Amino acid sequence: MVEPLILISTYTLKEGKLEDFKHFSEEMAKFIEANEPRLIHFEQYINEDGTEVARVQIHPDADSMAFHMQLIRENMGQAFEFLDAAKSYQVYGEPSGAIVEQLNQASGPEVPVIVKSKFAGFNRLPALAASEPTS
Repeated sequence: MVEPLILISTYTLKEGKLEDFKHFSEEMAKFIEANEPRLIHFEQYINEDGTEVARVQIHPDADSMAFHMQLIRENMGQAFEFLDAAKSYQVYGEPSGAIVEQLNQASGPEVPVIVKSKFAGFNRLPALAASEPTS
C-alpha cells in the first residue's frame, strides 16, 4: 500500500517580488517535474493580495520526499531572493526523523514544523513503479 506524505510549506513574499517569484517558480517546477518522476503533485498557490504563497507537495512515500529535499537544496537558497520568510511547514503522514530534522534546520526555531499522523480514511493512490534517480 502506498503511504503518501503531504508537505504544505507557507511563505511570505518580499514586497515587489511577485512577478520575479512567479518566473522563478515556473522554472523550478519544470526542473522538479523533469527530475522527480515519483512526485505526484507539486503546486504553488498565492493569496489574493499576492503576499503569501503555499507550496503543496504529495509524495508517494518518505523516500520521495527525502530525494526532493536533497534535489532542491541549492534552489531554495535562490528562492529566498523573493521569499521574505517561511511561516510554517506542515507534514501529513509519517516522515522519517531525518526529514523532520532537515525541515527544522532549514526553518530555524521560529518557524513551526507541524507533523500530523494519519488515523482514519483511505487513499486510492496506485503504487508508482518508477524510482527516483540516485545522486
